[in-house]
Amino acid sequence: MKKTVIIEGMSCSHCSKRVEDALNRLPNTKASVDLNKKAASVETNEADASIIKAVTTAGYKVTEIK
Repeated sequence: MKKTVIIEGMSCSHCSKRVEDALNRLPNTKASVDLNKKAASVETNEADASIIKAVTTAGYKVTEIK
């Protein structure tokens, strides 16, 4: 399932890499982060709660999942 995750708090490429790595550690997940859009494109079967936890643990805030 494809999801777009809107993330607050990313301000540089280090931030986006950190979020991308956290999301890609989820099982069977492929994620890429667009720093300019402050969003991640995520292909996963994981629950939204798992996505939110991964981003929060990395130090950022999920504001919306579409």
